[in-house]
Parts: sequence; structure tokens; C-alpha cells
Amino acid sequence: MLDNLRDQASSSQFYEEAAVPARREEVHTPKFSLDRLLGVNAQQRFVLALMLSFVVCLLGVMFLLVMGKIVPPFLY
Repeated sequence: MLDNLRDQASSSQFYEEAAVPARREEVHTPKFSLDRLLGVNAQQRFVLALMLSFVVCLLGVMFLLVMGKIVPPFLY
């Protein structure tokens, strides 16, 4: 019985089935991308984000100055 199993395992038919390559799955690429939307790469988006945060902070400080919540020391 074991001799038959060894013969079947070493037969060429067993190896031929295993040698058939499996179908390659297609790589899914997203249709939506920030690179396509804005037309900028990662470094440029980072610089834009820094500039936007600087503008928001500046507007916040200007608002606090106008409302009188903070007063610069040279205006005492």
C-alpha cells in the first residue's frame, strides 16, 4: 500500500498539476487619488498644509487682538 503512495507521489502527473501557474490577480488601483485631484506630490501637499496652518494661526491671533482678549506689551 505504501509503495503505491510513493509511486503516485513521485509520478510526473503529480508534478505537472502543481507546475501550472495560477492566474495572476489584477492589481486594483484606486480611481480617486489626491495626486490626480490636486496635481501635486506629497512634498507639495505638506508645504501647502504648513502654509494653511500658518494662515489659520495668524488669523486667530489677529482676531484675539481685535477682540481685546490679548494685548501686546508695547500697547500698555
